Amino acid sequence: MAGDERATARDAADEAVPRDAPDEATPRDTPDQLRRRLTPQQYDVTQREGTEPPFDNEYWDEHRDGIYVDVVSGEPLFSSRDKYDSGTGWPSFTRPLRKEAVTTKKDWKLVLPRTEVRGGSSDSHLGHVFKDGPAPTGLRYCMNSAALRFIPKERLEEEGYGEYLREFEDAIEG
Repeated sequence: MAGDERATARDAADEAVPRDAPDEATPRDTPDQLRRRLTPQQYDVTQREGTEPPFDNEYWDEHRDGIYVDVVSGEPLFSSRDKYDSGTGWPSFTRPLRKEAVTTKKDWKLVLPRTEVRGGSSDSHLGHVFKDGPAPTGLRYCMNSAALRFIPKERLEEEGYGEYLREFEDAIEG
């Protein structure tokens, strides 16, 4: 599928009604409820702004077609079509599926400021974005696997994310 067609599929998905994913957070989720639902590492990364080790995480070397959703809210965040090997040991993407899927803010935890990436609906810590990525955006969304859940293309429909199959139409057809 050409870039323009993928953008059109994304625009259509932007208008989709939000789904109630099985692991979706609700306004009633307390820290204790999240601790019970998430692994200790997922909780540390998403709620305490932790960082998992490079090259020792679930998705840094994942190459199947599919989408990555927020482990807390179930919100679709990234497509495998925008994932690339940045050499950092963390899953890296050139852009989110929808601009509204993520928010950013300045992070002053290190000597130099960075731009933190948070879930648009969950406000969970996902990772950071840097201006050293490849075309077409020049951005590197460097994410923690612990903040994501990967849904392979073959399971998108059954998991309630069927509208994102359009992302992979050329792979299905050809």
